[in-house]
Amino acid sequence: AAFGCFLAGVLLLLLFFLGYSLSRELPFTTTRSHRGRSPCSSLRQVQQPVHAGAVERRALGRAGEERVLAHERAALKSAGRDDLARKVRWVSEEDGDGAGYDISSFAPDGRPRLIEVKTTNGWERTPFHISRNELAVAEERRSDWSLFRLWNFAREPKAFELRPPLDAHVSLTATSFQA
Repeated sequence: AAFGCFLAGVLLLLLFFLGYSLSRELPFTTTRSHRGRSPCSSLRQVQQPVHAGAVERRALGRAGEERVLAHERAALKSAGRDDLARKVRWVSEEDGDGAGYDISSFAPDGRPRLIEVKTTNGWERTPFHISRNELAVAEERRSDWSLFRLWNFAREPKAFELRPPLDAHVSLTATSFQA
């Protein structure tokens, strides 16, 4: 619980520095413990073995995913598809990070769209990580899957979309190995 509060605090701080209005951009709730207290109420100073860069990247990724989620819903509403806009899901938030995509959306004609979001504060060619599972889902669901690449996010966010096969657009370089 203390670690969750720590992450929530870091996320709030990062979003504050990025200029987000939490009441509008990120609905934030705390869960109650079985004693009726917030898990953050008895927070003690505890050292956590967490790499600060990982926390920042996750907060940046969440902010990017949230922006794409809002974009997808707005695009469907403007196309007159409120019914589909209500069905758009933030899969990585609701089900966890393992589906091979972050957002489940729809094209205006009802076809499914599986969107993996990659967000950086650097320029459009800043390297990003993509998992073996994300690549596998991209290959298996080519017609449904796409990668939304958000860049320059903290200053003036810009975006583009990539469709499989990804190696036709980017150079895929192995950065970790299993032994």
